[in-house]
Amino acid sequence: MTDLVKVAISGQHLINGAWTDEALQFSSMNPVINEATEWQFANATSQIVDAAVNAAKQAFTLYKRTTNDNRADFLDAIAEEIQSDIAAITQTAHIETGLPMARLQGETGRTCGQLKLFASTLRTPINNVLVDLANPDRQPLPKPDTRLGTLPIGPVAVFGASNFPLAFSTAGGDTAAALAAGCSVVVKGHPAHAATSELVSHAIARATERCQMPAGVFNLIQSTEPESSTLLVSHSAIKAVGFTGSLKVGRILADLCAARAEPIPFYGELGSINPQFLLAELLTQQAESLATTQVQSMLMGHGQFCTSPGVVVAIQGEALNRYLATVAEKISLESAASMLTAGIAATYQSQVEALLKNKRVQLISQGKSSPANHFTRPAAVKVTAEDYLASKTLQQEVFGPFAVIVACENQAQMELIADQMEGQLTASIHGLDNELAEQAQLIESVSYNVGRLIFNQMPTGVEVCHSMNHGGPYPASTDSRTTSVGTQAMSRFERPLCIQNMPIALMPQKQREEQANITTF
Repeated sequence: MTDLVKVAISGQHLINGAWTDEALQFSSMNPVINEATEWQFANATSQIVDAAVNAAKQAFTLYKRTTNDNRADFLDAIAEEIQSDIAAITQTAHIETGLPMARLQGETGRTCGQLKLFASTLRTPINNVLVDLANPDRQPLPKPDTRLGTLPIGPVAVFGASNFPLAFSTAGGDTAAALAAGCSVVVKGHPAHAATSELVSHAIARATERCQMPAGVFNLIQSTEPESSTLLVSHSAIKAVGFTGSLKVGRILADLCAARAEPIPFYGELGSINPQFLLAELLTQQAESLATTQVQSMLMGHGQFCTSPGVVVAIQGEALNRYLATVAEKISLESAASMLTAGIAATYQSQVEALLKNKRVQLISQGKSSPANHFTRPAAVKVTAEDYLASKTLQQEVFGPFAVIVACENQAQMELIADQMEGQLTASIHGLDNELAEQAQLIESVSYNVGRLIFNQMPTGVEVCHSMNHGGPYPASTDSRTTSVGTQAMSRFERPLCIQNMPIALMPQKQREEQANITTF
């Protein structure tokens, strides 16, 4: 704790490059010991929210005119400044989340890596500009010169996620994508890791000054009050929202965005149960190893990944019995642990308790007894396919180290589950090549209900790359056409603009014919 005391936290909001001077009203928590940290924070008032958004609006008038190279340098600078503070940031995040230091160091690396990936993409674009050249001799009417480009959409509101204090929060994917697109940002820090958000914001502020960007290009507000969130997404100057969190809160904010005088896009990533479909031949050959990887995946981060595998679907029989025996053994050896917040732990406990009271649900195994009331035990249960399909409760996400194993009577029941399941971020199909070749119907059904279809791998984690899609049909996300991870996330915060018959001298450089990334027709 000696080194951690050196971390100075003001508890204030960052607006237009300056830290405010507000009364401190709430503390972040240490979830491991379930006690308040030493750090206190101010709750954003309506005036603070308004000031932050207006600062972003003012900054946007300048930031939208920056070049790709300017913004790339800015993103690189943010990554460098975060890396320079990595010890303080990860130590603080460890106190506020209870996540292991190795995980937090890796997450910091991923956060900086995605900033640098966006920077690289700005310098060397991967999406071609589409150009239809003029044809004045076309009959019966001449063809005009039309060129399709993009414009940044405007100030963006980003909500920090509870389960990723770095990669999906202050300088995470939504912020990186918005800044790369040319948008200014207002981040609503997650109160569970408010000190971590402030430290990352200091790094962004240094990069802003270092790159001579407008001061209000990035702003941070902190609050435990729901009103600040509703005021933020309702503000007329906010043009899009990025959100990672619960379905309940996400739906409230999405409805507010849709009900505005000017409706705006709400990009919400709202969770998933990430089903695992185990085909018979592979299950027969590898029941024990499949069960081991299932438990390892569902326990990663104590089950607090949006890609945690929460449902396993297989056909009943001797192979499934071996699988269940291994799952039971592995889970029984696992210790109870804290979750990201006491509230998340309480929700997990109440959901699991309710499911275990259901007479149609068979407990396979639970982890070791909890040493404290706010610790939670891993658990897995078994149900029949018929009971699973009949129960909406069994099909809902239990956020934490929990899985439902569904025993099907036949292939038809497995296909029915795939066809009727709600939208998911991911699903995995595990099978030998020869049996996968015979699963066209299952693969098609799963494909239409997920954003990422995985073969013979567990879903936990997301690769940050050009081709990644982290999203899916509702309720996994609110817009299945977009991703919150990877360079294509930039398109969330741009809008298309077609220019027609613009004089070459006035035309944006990237839409001229001599540029490399142009496709002409």
